[in-house]
Amino acid sequence: MPHITDSRTLTFQALRLKTFSVPEVSAPAVGLDPAVMAQELVALQGAGLAAFREGRITGWALTKAGREAGAAAVAADLKASGLEARVRPCYEAFLKLNHDMLQVCTDWQMRNEKTLNDHSDKKYDDGVIATLESIDAKVQPVAVELGALMVRFQAFAPRLTEALNKVKAGGVEWFTKPLIDSYHTVWFEMHEDLLVTLSIDRAKEGQ
Repeated sequence: MPHITDSRTLTFQALRLKTFSVPEVSAPAVGLDPAVMAQELVALQGAGLAAFREGRITGWALTKAGREAGAAAVAADLKASGLEARVRPCYEAFLKLNHDMLQVCTDWQMRNEKTLNDHSDKKYDDGVIATLESIDAKVQPVAVELGALMVRFQAFAPRLTEALNKVKAGGVEWFTKPLIDSYHTVWFEMHEDLLVTLSIDRAKEGQ
């Protein structure tokens, strides 16, 4: 049976991945019930670990102390699961694909160093999408394996598939656009989740 993470740790991680959000948006990213996350957020707010802001954009975010507490909670969760030796190879397999993913995102945005891709050339776009499909075929087994190890990873594989399908259906924004569950957004969140889980500093990654 895959390891089940407690709702408080899931709340920490959901806010870390989405940065600034509401439970209805962030909770599904880690497989958490938004209503449960809303309850956890009240407790985190009382402890000074999360803050709610209203204005042009309304939502929740971790405080500095909350980010530190969340990282500690995720690391402790991995230790309790006893699965580090199996999660780490998944991260390493993911990392081998990361450069290709960054390159295909650049190719989607730029025809060359000076020319933006305006998506008027279907043949060019189809070629980039084909490359993304190739990357997806390689990362899907990694995402599925992670989901088999820990429940909170189970959302990544279907989220990647959904974004790819939207790109293939003509939704150009679902490739790299931020603030929506574009393929790049989900990829970035999966990367961040693995880094925090394994206590790896992004700035020192690969050193």
